[in-house]
Amino acid sequence: MIFDDWQDHPNEKINPALLWEYNLDTFDWKNARAIVVQRVIERGWYSDWYAAIHLYGGLDNFIEIVKNEVPVLNEIDMNYVCIGFELKKEDLWSYKRKQFREILFNS
Repeated sequence: MIFDDWQDHPNEKINPALLWEYNLDTFDWKNARAIVVQRVIERGWYSDWYAAIHLYGGLDNFIEIVKNEVPVLNEIDMNYVCIGFELKKEDLWSYKRKQFREILFNS
């Protein structure tokens, strides 16, 4: 599994450019975790991934956020997290949401 060495990278920081439109001095990192994780998946470097995994309490918690809270991922990013974290697309809320939208628009 990717990033299973996250504990070897305790000093990484999330690049503020990933959250350019927010005031990070008052940013609520806990309540905005889905936004942070989505941005890290979409645009982050490995250092951003390690920082987010630490920020949200470890790899298992990070994966739970990916599965249950991230609302939108493109196909490439969905495939990356599924392969890297040994998940099925059907486990991702972003995939379920996409499927529901397609059903809704095609009915």
